[in-house]
Amino acid sequence: MESAATRLEEVRASIARVCKPARREAADVTLIAVSKTHPAERIEPLLEAGHRVFGENRVQEAQGKWPALRDAYPDVELHLIGQLQSNKADDAVALFDVIHSLDRPSLLKALAAAMDKAGRRVPCFVQVNIGDEEQKGGCAIADLPAFLEQVHASGIPVAGLMCIPPADIEPAPFFALLAKLAKDNGLDGLSMGMSGDYETAVMLGATHVRVGTALFGARGA
Repeated sequence: MESAATRLEEVRASIARVCKPARREAADVTLIAVSKTHPAERIEPLLEAGHRVFGENRVQEAQGKWPALRDAYPDVELHLIGQLQSNKADDAVALFDVIHSLDRPSLLKALAAAMDKAGRRVPCFVQVNIGDEEQKGGCAIADLPAFLEQVHASGIPVAGLMCIPPADIEPAPFFALLAKLAKDNGLDGLSMGMSGDYETAVMLGATHVRVGTALFGARGA
């Protein structure tokens, strides 16, 4: 089995390779190591290899792992990349440095109240339902400009846009569409791309890629 450090170097090298023809700097792409479902002992080798940006899907799971890890590695940056329930807003604001799944007015209201209470502003990506899929979270494309106005008015910093393209379909058109939506709305951040398609995402402008399997191996492995 490859070591975590080796897998990390391979992913970083892939990002750098793709950046060259896209005329981008690899340093402009943030690699989020998605540590969901993986215990602390699987995460520590990546921390020891120098990686500091991690992503979790669930608030409760992150609460069980990260306080102790952060005691040892206080410079960790933790991203919430999964769907967030409004009743978990206080916990999310207390634990995470960036939230990737702001997608509806009720959650906006809950997060704004939680941030006011905590006295800190957590940057948020607005998740877009880029494939218009009923089962997925995300703001509808048609509703995006109005929703972004509400987010700006709330005082929550907008980090950019985030999407998860439909499964088993070529993702490039969806990534390109998200990049256009971000540009049209004056935003630079693009959270898009996972283990199977992060190279395509980087080529099309991703500033944040969410990579789990390529770094940790299959879940439970």
